[in-house]
Amino acid sequence: MNRQAIQKESLLPALRSRNYRLFFVGQGISLIGTWMTQLATIWLVYNLTNSPFMLGVVGFTSQIPNFFLAPFGGVFVDRFSRYRTLIGTQVLAMIQSLTLAVLALSGVIQIWHIIALSLFQGFINAVDSPARQAFVPELIERREDLANAIAINSTMINGARLIGPAIGGLLIASVGTAYCFLIDGLSYIAVITCLLAMKIQPWKFAATQGNPWQKVKEGFVYAFSFPPIRAILLLSSLVSLMGLQNTILVPVVAEEILKGDAKTLGFLMAASGVGALSGGIYLATRRTILGIGKLISLAPAILGIGLIAFALSRFLPFSLFTMLFVGLGTILQIAASNTFLQTIVEEDKRGRLMSLYTMAFLGMMPVGNLLGGILASHIGAANTLIIDGVACLIGSIIFSRQLPNLKQMVLPIYEQKGILITRKT
Repeated sequence: MNRQAIQKESLLPALRSRNYRLFFVGQGISLIGTWMTQLATIWLVYNLTNSPFMLGVVGFTSQIPNFFLAPFGGVFVDRFSRYRTLIGTQVLAMIQSLTLAVLALSGVIQIWHIIALSLFQGFINAVDSPARQAFVPELIERREDLANAIAINSTMINGARLIGPAIGGLLIASVGTAYCFLIDGLSYIAVITCLLAMKIQPWKFAATQGNPWQKVKEGFVYAFSFPPIRAILLLSSLVSLMGLQNTILVPVVAEEILKGDAKTLGFLMAASGVGALSGGIYLATRRTILGIGKLISLAPAILGIGLIAFALSRFLPFSLFTMLFVGLGTILQIAASNTFLQTIVEEDKRGRLMSLYTMAFLGMMPVGNLLGGILASHIGAANTLIIDGVACLIGSIIFSRQLPNLKQMVLPIYEQKGILITRKT
């Protein structure tokens, strides 16, 4: 009885599950390498081409497969073992990173190599991302720990987002980008090892009729016929399209406006990571999903204000301060929306809904990256970021006005799942 009381008081209850602990450790190590590679890639592209437009092109090719293929990836995830799928995607991602490392170390790397390998990674992500998100519920032993597990995931991602760019910036300045790619490739050994160490129940799939096209259509109808899900997917699309353009424009600001180098870029990315990590820790320590709608509506406003302030800054310390809010707003939007969708989704449609969420976020990023690159080439990176910030503020206002009606639609689901008994959200 005493032990149960201690478990209930656990600050991070999801970590009580052995499989989830393995997932946390493996992904935590690998994601540090992933963020190092992201930083190294945008720095290498900008140094090879000196073109904001090419930054947009690389960002576009790395994410565009998510837009077209993520819905089919969701169908795949709902029909086949998510565990085996993740092992396969991690192996392929390791090959991609090590190929980048070999090309960079040999000194023969060209922009078309980066574009081709970014496209390959995009195909991997179209399956990996919905599989990873849909796999989390299989890792936890208690259903009530799901929201905490999703929040811990966000904290883990952004802890890596803090550490990875900081290490990457120092490595780029001292030994070059190639070693970032190499470390990333080797880091996949950790996640693959942890996956293989898990004890996973055999995959049980209830056979259903219908071809993949029908299943994709069923997923779209399910998501977009329910206003709360539809509103969150549309808001996520807007944030991805406009708010996340900063990921490809930060190197331009670091070098041209702040007159810095790779270390400056690393510090800016790390500052964003600190803000995101703070948001992730807050979400991980929340005890209930109640009130999450307010967070979802507030997050784009925080991101928008941060982007506008960052665009106007010409002083590095203030730029670092503004990036805290960029990271905070981004993670609150991503993680809170993810938590809400994972909580209310019907189990047999989890993979498809998370694939649509992937499409809304990762799928819209390439369009946003390309748009941001084009705009920055014509009106400058700072003016582009101001437009992005205003768009996020408008999205926040529109969603906030819809929130009272959306809450009323969600209440019956909360009551059905035992989340809400007498209390109202």
